[in-house]
Amino acid sequence: MKKIDEYQGKKVLVMGFGISGINAAHLLVKLGANVTANDKATPKNNDIVDDLEADGIKVITGDNPISLANEGFDVVVKNPGIPYDNPLVAAFVKQGTPIITEAELGWQIFDGHLVSVTGSNGKTTTTTLTQLMIAENAKHQVKYAGNIGISFSKIAEDLGPDDTLVTELSSFQLLGAPTIHPHIAIITNIFSNHLDYHKTRENYINAKLNITRNQTKDDFLVINWDRDEWQKIAQRSQATIVPFSRLNKSHEGSYVEDGMIYWRGQEVMPTKDIRLIGPQNVENALAAIAAAKLSGVTNDAIKKVLTTFSGVRHRLQYVMEYQERLFYNDSKSTDIEATEVALQGFDRPVILLAGGLDRGYTFERLVPYFKKHVKAMIVFGECKDKMKDAGNQAGVPVIESENAITAVPEAWKLSEPGDVILLSPANASWDQFPSFEVRGDKFIEAVEELTGKKEQ
Repeated sequence: MKKIDEYQGKKVLVMGFGISGINAAHLLVKLGANVTANDKATPKNNDIVDDLEADGIKVITGDNPISLANEGFDVVVKNPGIPYDNPLVAAFVKQGTPIITEAELGWQIFDGHLVSVTGSNGKTTTTTLTQLMIAENAKHQVKYAGNIGISFSKIAEDLGPDDTLVTELSSFQLLGAPTIHPHIAIITNIFSNHLDYHKTRENYINAKLNITRNQTKDDFLVINWDRDEWQKIAQRSQATIVPFSRLNKSHEGSYVEDGMIYWRGQEVMPTKDIRLIGPQNVENALAAIAAAKLSGVTNDAIKKVLTTFSGVRHRLQYVMEYQERLFYNDSKSTDIEATEVALQGFDRPVILLAGGLDRGYTFERLVPYFKKHVKAMIVFGECKDKMKDAGNQAGVPVIESENAITAVPEAWKLSEPGDVILLSPANASWDQFPSFEVRGDKFIEAVEELTGKKEQ
């Protein structure tokens, strides 16, 4: 951990009691700040409040009182999910109070080698693969943190100048990380996500590009080269560009040619040996390979990871095989693009479980994928009628169910040996579940109840 005095004697407000917020509050006390912690909700677990107060932190819960904007805070550390049009946040913006996220705080105390990953899809898998690959050859600690569910600042506290940290960073986190400077940055892809938060696609892209804002020619931006738009976005970085591509050959980075992965013209391994399925996971592997090779990782270490790693939970996760049916949990597929790429990963007939929060769009884009890959559909949630319409256009049998749990036995009844039963909703979970993680966990529990087996 780097010793800094930036917060010594400063008055800091931490907004949000998530894992990152709580860790940030305790860290700021160590850094000499006078800390107030605020959450709009009242925690059900009193231990959270007790622990904060025991560390000398003033705690305010049950509201974001606008009066806090008049208390002379020097800095606000905001939970990334709190929008900037929140009245209290907007008041701080208006008066010019610096607003950062916990990722910025983590960067400020980090004293090692930083690799950071962002993108619309594939962030967590790419972060995990990159960390595993670098760790295979490392003589020092290699950890991951960030949007992957582990506090950046908490892990950074325990790392030294020779250690490596691979961080997954969301657009929300990056908006509040003005000085973050990874030596290697990765952009997996950019679609049109979170426009309810960012308001426009350009705002969303700009937030993503904060990952490379402070990079120089001595740093590296690893970026997907499979769309012209992403190639143009790369031109806005001062870093050395390292492309990765499943579709375009480029000797400057990692790419696929005739079923073989190459790094700068040298063979690495066949794509068929990657244990993760689907074209999106080939892209994730290519991004991780580029970062790993830039970090001095051997081909043998890369092969070991890619031939053994079976996936991150809820991200096209293999659950089990039962009576010659394969079950996959892709609950993290909360948009159309993610379900498109998931379906392309299977050469077996798919029984698709899909539906969820109605965000106002329809699913005609999925019709060609339904026609090619899907044998039957079980639909649920607010948008089930729209999902059913797309299934009908594709000529696919569609059955309605209550949710992702009740859909499992319905899918089983329709299945035959050799089929894939896939939860890939193409929608957020919030109409029925508090998160995609809960939805995926409940799906797995339903599969276990059906089969009498535990996930593998």
